[in-house]
Amino acid sequence: MATPQEIVTRMMELDKFSQWLGIEVLEARSGYSKLKMLVRDEMLNAFGIAHGGITFAFADSAFAFACNSLGKITVALDVSISFPHPVRAGDIIYAEAQQLNETSKTGLYIIEVKNEAGKLVALFKGTCFKTNRDLEIGM
Repeated sequence: MATPQEIVTRMMELDKFSQWLGIEVLEARSGYSKLKMLVRDEMLNAFGIAHGGITFAFADSAFAFACNSLGKITVALDVSISFPHPVRAGDIIYAEAQQLNETSKTGLYIIEVKNEAGKLVALFKGTCFKTNRDLEIGM
């Protein structure tokens, strides 16, 4: 069986959207991931701040990597996000996904997105559904 780091590395190789976002995987272990991303001009909305969908997608990638690091195909069941502080072009942001609870079929995760100064810019909560299928992505 592949390690969590090997699983996330292979997922990242196949995840064209996370690649387009410019995500860098800093760490992956069982039920956990930490990512880094530079916010670019084309990610801004009409108000000159990062579009909420960009920050959401970044947190969602951290969620997906953490959930699937356990080796079963896992999908989002329910998610929510709050944006307590704006993100601007040039900001480097970090997403840290941690498993809070696990059952045989679900997992509860919290993902904190912070800027370089350590200020919380998004708080994402996600519940995932674990299938019975092993994650096999060419490893």
